[in-house]
Order: sequence, then C-alpha cells, then structure tokens
Amino acid sequence: MDKAAGIPEVVTETARLRPLSKPYWYIVRSIAIAMSVWQLIVLTAAPTDPLILRAIHLAFIMAIGFLLMGFNKKSPRDRFSPIDVILALLSFAVVAYIMSDFDGLINRTGVVPTQMDVVVATLTVLLLLELTRRATGLVLPIIALVFMAYGLWGSNLPGLLRHSGYSYQRIVSFIFGTEGIYTIPLGVSATYVFLFIAFGAFLQVSGAGQVFTDLAQAIAGSTRGGPAKVAIFASALFGSISGSAVANVVTTGAFTIPLMKSIGYRPHFAAAVEAVASTGGQIMPPIMGAGAFIMAEMVGVPYVDIIVAAAIPALLYYFALFWMIDFEAVKYNLRGIPRNQLPDFWAVTKSQGYLLLPLVVLIYYLVIEQVSPIRAALISIVSILIISSVKRASRMGISKILDALNNSSTGMIEVASTCATAGIVIGVMGLTGLGVKFVTALVALSGGNLAVALFLTMIVSMLLGMGVPTTPAYVIVATTAAPALVKLGVPPLAAHLFVFYFACISAITPPVALAAFAGAAIAKANMWKVGLTAVKIGFAGFIVPYMFVYGTPLLMMASWEKVLQAVVTACVGTVCLAGGFQGWFWKSLRWPQRLVLVVAAFGLIDPQLITDLFGVVSIAAVLLSVKLGYYQREAAVAQGS
Repeated sequence: MDKAAGIPEVVTETARLRPLSKPYWYIVRSIAIAMSVWQLIVLTAAPTDPLILRAIHLAFIMAIGFLLMGFNKKSPRDRFSPIDVILALLSFAVVAYIMSDFDGLINRTGVVPTQMDVVVATLTVLLLLELTRRATGLVLPIIALVFMAYGLWGSNLPGLLRHSGYSYQRIVSFIFGTEGIYTIPLGVSATYVFLFIAFGAFLQVSGAGQVFTDLAQAIAGSTRGGPAKVAIFASALFGSISGSAVANVVTTGAFTIPLMKSIGYRPHFAAAVEAVASTGGQIMPPIMGAGAFIMAEMVGVPYVDIIVAAAIPALLYYFALFWMIDFEAVKYNLRGIPRNQLPDFWAVTKSQGYLLLPLVVLIYYLVIEQVSPIRAALISIVSILIISSVKRASRMGISKILDALNNSSTGMIEVASTCATAGIVIGVMGLTGLGVKFVTALVALSGGNLAVALFLTMIVSMLLGMGVPTTPAYVIVATTAAPALVKLGVPPLAAHLFVFYFACISAITPPVALAAFAGAAIAKANMWKVGLTAVKIGFAGFIVPYMFVYGTPLLMMASWEKVLQAVVTACVGTVCLAGGFQGWFWKSLRWPQRLVLVVAAFGLIDPQLITDLFGVVSIAAVLLSVKLGYYQREAAVAQGS
C-alpha cells in the first residue's frame, strides 16, 4: 500500500482469505470439496427441493466463509478462532431446523411463525450479515439493515413511502423464506453460478489461464502501446470467466500494470487501463458472472438470448478502450515489446491451444445446441477433464481435481453471500410494496420522459454499485428501476442490460471505485487520479447503454441490415469519442476540433440517417481542418527556413 498516494487497502474476497496452517487448512478444504461434490451430485443425479438446495448451499458457504475469513485484522491468520467454529456450526444448525419441519415451515413462513421460527430466522439474518461484512465490507449489510428498518418503521413515513406497518416477527419470518433470503438470486447462485465458477476453476487448474495471457501477449504485445492492449485481451478473456472486476484486476493487473509502466505508460494511466479492461469482463459473453444468470431468470428469457444481446455492446466497450489506448500511445510515442521477447502465437496455439477447446464446447452447447446453462456447464467441465488429458503436463490427476473442487466452493463465498443478502432487500420490497412505489415515483419524477428516466436510473445503479458487488447492485435496481423503464416503453431485456451495465461500471466510478483502487494499489498511483482517468478512458462504457436502448439493433433486435448499419456507425462514433477525449485524430487536435469530434460521436451513436449524416459531415470538417492546419504549419516552417 502506497501511503503517500493515499490508497486505502483494497480488500477483496481473495485478500481476506487467511493463510491457514495445514491442520486448519485441511479441515476447510475438506468442507469445500464436500460442498462441490454434493452440489454436482444434486445438480446431476439426485435433484432435491429448491429450498433445501438453497439452504444447504448457503450453509456450506457460511461455514467455509467463517472459517476462512477472520472477524477483523486482529484475528489470527493461521487458524480459526472458537467463535468462527461456533458460527460455522450454527450455519448447519439452521439447515437442520429447516429440514426437521420442512412442510410446516413452508406453510408458516411470513404468515403465522412460531417463536422458534423467529429465533432461527433472526439467527440466519445475523449470520448472513456477518458473513457478507467479512466478505465484502459494511456497505451491503448496512443497505439490508436500512431496508429492514423501513419494514419496521415505514408506517411512520409520509407520502408514497408510507406502508401499513409490519411486526418484527412478520418481517424476519418473511425474509426467512423463498421470497427473501432463499429467493431467485440464491437459487441462481446454487445452480448456474456454482457450475460456471466450477467450470472456471477447472479451466484455470488445467493451465488455460496462462494460455489466455500468452495469446494476449502474442496478439498485441508488439503493437504500439502493446502492454496496454495485452491488458484488454487478457482481461476480456479472463473476466468473461471470472465475472468479478476486482478479482480480474488483481489477477491480470499484477502482470500487465508493471509491463505498461516499463514501456513508459504513466502509473495512473496503466492502473486505469487495467481497471476499465477488467470491469468490461463482467459484460463480456459467454459467462458474464452471476448477474447475467439472474437476469435470464428475472426477464424470463433463455440465457442464450442474454449472450446474443450483450455481444455487440461488449465489443463496442473494448473497441473504444482500444482506441483510447492507441491514441495515448501515439501521443507519447509508446512502442510495443520487441517480438523476440514475446510468446509466438502459433507456437502457443500449437502447444497449448487445445486447453481452450472447453470454451468452444461451452459456446457450442449454449448457442448452437441451446441446451440449458446447467447442462452446458456440466458437459464443458467433463470436456476439460478429457481434453486436458491429451498431454501429461496438463493432465488433471486426483490432486488437481481436488484443487478445482476446493476452488469452486471457496470462489462462491462473495457471490452466494451477496445474493442471499440481496434477498433480504427483495423480501422487504415484496412485503411492503416498495418496488411498485419506486416505479411510480421514478416515472413521475421523470415526467414520462425516457431520457430523464434513463439518467436517473443510471445514477441509482451507480450509487448502489459503489462499494457493493455487481450482483446485489443489479438485483436491487432490477427490482425497482428496470420495471419503470419497461413501463416507459423500453424492451425488458434492454432495460435490464442497461441497469446491469451501470452496476458493473460503478467499479470504476469514484468516489468508491473498487476496481480502480485495486489497480492503484498495484501501480502505486494516486487512487483519485486513477479513478478519474478510468472514467475518462472508459467513457464509452457510460454511453453504450444509451446506444442500445435507443438503437435496439445493437442488441440484435432487428434485421441484419439495420444491425450492420448500427454497428458500423457505432464503431466510427466510438473512435471519434476516443479521438475527442485523447486529443488525437490522425494528428494532434485543438480544443474546438476535439469538441466537434465528440459531438460527431454522439451523432453517430444514434442510429438514425439524419444523425449519421451529421456525424459524417462533422468528421469530414475535423479532418479537413486538421489537414489545413498541418499544411499551414509546414508552410510556416518552410518560410522560416
């Protein structure tokens, strides 16, 4: 940590996992492996009731989380304390209670709870909030407590926010059910997300992660500003599997940020590039993290529809970032890495490219065969075991398989805990009717104007996303603001993608930009400078959601001719945006030229004939003025000589 730069300690789930000594480590590892084996059995051969599946899934996660994460910085690092063991045992006690009177509990929850129901529900909420605090910090638990307080005392509020009033017993027992903690987000965590995190864990253990990095270096390392472009490719590939911006920064940034600095990129710019590139991984198909699976459930569309709709906006995001980086490299004459110091693309492909075939299998079964995501993930995991056995170096023996099973469970701590905590918010909104009231308020506040409603939704999404993982931020806004956008005529999928994008982009938006802060810590740069630079070079990310709301062809919701027109004009528009922000477009630009270029970009972003013509004319004017200015300077130099 760079004290001089004022960087706070960036605490991620991975950073919080304590390095236990062997006896303790084996205990947690055994529980994690048992969880993965149980999950795979239940999801393949022995299905069970959804509530039992979700309850056991959460119990395992809470037990593993309490044993792996200390109460605070003063907690022992090499062992877990007695209180951690007690909390872990209580987590399983909750499941035992649910299974002991399953039918009765289903009928009583949220209606006529017994005293013991209230005690166990309260215990579950406390355990969950404590685990979420340990895994992600205080922000999300505080949000959950605020919503519970609203349920208790909202009857005292004036106007639209007022409700009829609910007792603590009613609220906590309602939350302790399939409309609260054990609702859709935790269900998605226990099924789709677990399997795709397991897929990523097996893929990483097989050695595919290193192949991503080697191929990214081979493709872009020698171009101007090469290491920054390596960050784009590596982060997009890794991020599409991990689904976590901060984890992506820590993993790929440890390599790419020092490499960028070594060729002359300023530390804050290098950190910002990695933060923006890593954040984009959450919106990059085919996996996109937990939020996309929850979106499929909430919108009621096949997961493949989410992949198809998200593809072009994700590519536009990275296309714009590429040109931001390229123009920066031109301005400062930053060259790439000599080719002889980089991996050879064909050599890497020939020797290790087979390790990426499971990704092809996954995409084939999701997009071509259109099987369920659960089946596609299971087939892909099996394909990893088969394909990795082609060569001895990548062959997965018992030890590697156990590592992958362990990583599958420990990698679920943040996702599962935040999904369950988001369920508290969903439960209170469902009980009090707050979600419907929010829709009414947003529509009224916007005056029925879609542009205003989109802007307000963007602000709400980013505010909730600051310091909160993407998944709960998306869930909360998707249940409040997204229905308002649908009411104003936005297609449901476009509305949910709009919310999802801004929940992701909050990771690079100050004042709490977790991905940018993680990059700042690695680069030893000032966190505020990194955050502001990340907003600048990632600005296209703030525009893309508006592009696909107003131009649904970018979500492939139109004929191929309209899709092609929208893609071409959007690509040209993003290049103009990069040129305007960076002050370079063939040659160095003056402020008036930069302003015209940005205006041209916004014209091309709206896929209408008139706006496209306006954009083209504006670009032509800028190029002409740049060329005339260049000739005038050349003539002045000639006269001077």
